[in-house]
Amino acid sequence: MAKGEDKKLAALARKNAAKAAKAKPNRRRQYDDTLPPEREEDLELRDFFSEMKKREF
Repeated sequence: MAKGEDKKLAALARKNAAKAAKAKPNRRRQYDDTLPPEREEDLELRDFFSEMKKREF
């Protein structure tokens, strides 16, 4: 590989690493303090369905 390609590849790797570090954590929804906390499965399902809503079929 040429030096220019190596530099571009390194810059892309740094950019992707920074994106991964900024990934937003899953925050549970807060409606009422008296409700039991959401389970981990519920969080995964909510994230899955929110992603599916964004897609068109």
